[in-house]
Amino acid sequence: MKSLVSAGAIIFRREKEKIYYLLLKYAAINMVEKSYWGFVKGVVEKGERKRETILREVYEETAINDLKFIKGFKITNEYYFKTKNDLYHKKVYYLLAETKTKKIKLSFEHLDYKWLLYQEAIKKLIFENDKKILEKANEFLRKSLSSSKENSKRKSFNI
Repeated sequence: MKSLVSAGAIIFRREKEKIYYLLLKYAAINMVEKSYWGFVKGVVEKGERKRETILREVYEETAINDLKFIKGFKITNEYYFKTKNDLYHKKVYYLLAETKTKKIKLSFEHLDYKWLLYQEAIKKLIFENDKKILEKANEFLRKSLSSSKENSKRKSFNI
């Protein structure tokens, strides 16, 4: 069995008090018979840190270069897949990141992209692990945003 380590990001942007998540459409490949929607990710290269991989992959796949990582969120996805000749164990580390970039330049690796509200994004994802990852990221973000709103309210009263 071969092992692969990847790193990726659940990327979001804010627009008029709403949060939109970025999903990329992947072409059908050996292990998946039809195209599917997912997050930006890529293989961690030798000597590279996971954050460096994420920044590189995000830029290569979308041309986004203004990512701001959200502190406190990190999640790992592990799964197995098979090609004609090999069985793989893959581990993907995800961070949550914000961008202000709306228009994306897709790489040749992807067929399309969409900025979607949480409920729309969940419906697009076909893998249960991806749905759980988005659910946890959305929950974390909601709690973070509501606590930062509370903190700013308190600050405004502490004059």
